[in-house]
Amino acid sequence: MYFTMNVSELARQLKIHPQKLLQILPEFGFDIGARAVKIDDRVAQQVIRSWKRIKYAMEQKDRAEKEKQKELEKEMRRETGATIKVPNKLTVKEFAGLMQVPVNKLIVELMKNGILAGQNENIDHDTAVIVAEEMGFQVEDGAGINSVIETTEHVEKLESILSQNATVIRAPVIVVMGHVDHGKTKLLDAIRSTDVVAGEAGGITQHIGAYQVVWANPNTKEKRKITFIDTPGHEAFTVMRSRGAKVADIAILVVAADDGVKPQTVEAINIIKAAKLPTVVAINKIDKEGADAERVRNELAQHNIISEAWGGDTPMVEISAKQNLNIDKLLDNLLVVADVHENTIKADPDRAPAGTVIEARVDKGEGPVATILVQTGTLKANDPLVINGQIYGKVRAMKNYLGEPILTAGPSTPVRILGFKVAPQVGDVLDLSQAGSAVQVDLRAKRNQQTGAEQKVLSSNTEGDEEAKKTLNLVVKADVLGSLEAIIGSVEKLKNEEVSVKIVGKGLGNITADDVTLAETTGAQVFAFNVVASPVADQMIRDRNVEFHQYKVIYDLFDKVKEDLTKLLNPEKITTELGVFTVKAIFRTEKNFMIVGGSVDDGKLLKDCKVRVKQKGQLVGQGKLSELQVGKQTMNEIPAGTECGVHFDGKLKLEVGDRLEAYKEETKERKLELS
Repeated sequence: MYFTMNVSELARQLKIHPQKLLQILPEFGFDIGARAVKIDDRVAQQVIRSWKRIKYAMEQKDRAEKEKQKELEKEMRRETGATIKVPNKLTVKEFAGLMQVPVNKLIVELMKNGILAGQNENIDHDTAVIVAEEMGFQVEDGAGINSVIETTEHVEKLESILSQNATVIRAPVIVVMGHVDHGKTKLLDAIRSTDVVAGEAGGITQHIGAYQVVWANPNTKEKRKITFIDTPGHEAFTVMRSRGAKVADIAILVVAADDGVKPQTVEAINIIKAAKLPTVVAINKIDKEGADAERVRNELAQHNIISEAWGGDTPMVEISAKQNLNIDKLLDNLLVVADVHENTIKADPDRAPAGTVIEARVDKGEGPVATILVQTGTLKANDPLVINGQIYGKVRAMKNYLGEPILTAGPSTPVRILGFKVAPQVGDVLDLSQAGSAVQVDLRAKRNQQTGAEQKVLSSNTEGDEEAKKTLNLVVKADVLGSLEAIIGSVEKLKNEEVSVKIVGKGLGNITADDVTLAETTGAQVFAFNVVASPVADQMIRDRNVEFHQYKVIYDLFDKVKEDLTKLLNPEKITTELGVFTVKAIFRTEKNFMIVGGSVDDGKLLKDCKVRVKQKGQLVGQGKLSELQVGKQTMNEIPAGTECGVHFDGKLKLEVGDRLEAYKEETKERKLELS
């Protein structure tokens, strides 16, 4: 009898994406078709038996491609004279940021030089110089240039402050992490709306980056607060971690029961492990068809996240954030984990306050505002805002997560603060014990400082945003250095006073997962010249709706960039004067319209034209002529010298003798005029 197996099932057994499996099988003599859904069972068994050999060959090929890519990148940096300034002391993550390379790649390079260091560990200047030069960079002396280093020093001091006289139990601080679309936001919404203690946690009126709920301990029935850091994605949390800041006590790892462990899940696991956070896993979407909690537990076990049910130390709760199912069990488990780690979740509410900035922005009405998680001590109204040893202002007003004004904020309390002269950065340290030696912040230097992706200064002034120059962000990859230089050199010249191109990422070789992540983060389009996307990157492009373009003719690429820049231009408004109508009689007056009679003295009138109303030579308002009539006949156009009736739309009350100046407005797509 003839048996078949689904390609997806075979791929699952081999732990590879089905599309990638179909791409590589022909290379090893198994040509089953690029779009095959099923595979002959005998062929499937042959593939399974040959898989070790195939996998080894693939790894060798990938290794060779990566080495080639690395050499191409090194050559490009040397050819273009890429230069960096290396400070005396910096973390691995900061070093990766300087060189604009992924952290994991840098860690591998360090390992080759005999250095085992995580992304938040410091490396010395000499080591950084050696590694940078090996990667093709020219190195200049940059001692003291990186303001992040100053922040890191204050973070280290904060760590010691938090442990001083910490005898009072505070609310645990929770961060929620996981893959995109696995339900992090819905879970936070479900927790917010859960009726805990007669709705004490409901009714949030504004987003401040964190909030609190009140829940009863399952054993003692004691009402306790839990603080949740509610930041978009992993960005703010990873920025704070990159500086060594310990802001969270426990992590919730959200994994969809129907989707399992995904790339961002693994990223979240690595971040959680680096932060050494106790973890509670929320297996979400348990109500969906295809949900498989055991599969999730198995996949997590491969990353050393072992369920308590399997003898591990990680509580796993099956929930549905959409159906509000088992949210109470999740909160119970959080309090149990908090109790287990009670010794580390303490503070001293009576000392000078200290904490970490978890959100910062510039508001049109309120100026610079920031949300600070107070971690020890009690912050009060009129206290100086001492950030990294500098005075940024004083506490003019504080609001809690409900938008209510408060006068004091104790440990584990997130509070939105008004009174900053300039917005701080996410991850900056508030420490009032330094108030006596603190100096006033240099406002001009801070406002001009380029803070990169670590600080997102948002403004509700939409008019100002429109007036600002619009940029088209691009990630560009090419096959050879000459093509890459030509493309970048040319597209960067495509600009005028309104629009310009910004290259946020560039390199040689195929589009990688890192390129897609960078494009998604910066809102960029990905342009590939004579190269393709790797299978993983291709899947990510589709999943994340990243705009992707491939070209073999360089002028086609330029035309596409010009077309997109043209779309960024505001359309041109063209006003055409039509004619003049004089009001001689009023036939009907209503609230929003009038019917009047008169004559066309000059030019012509058109149906639906706009009019400016002048009384005794003065402009008094505007309106629209929605109908034109000569005798009893409705007209679309009336020439000069004709008496007629018109239907005037507008709240203005016309009078005999008024002059209506008719005109029409059209918008015209502008052409890109380059400077």
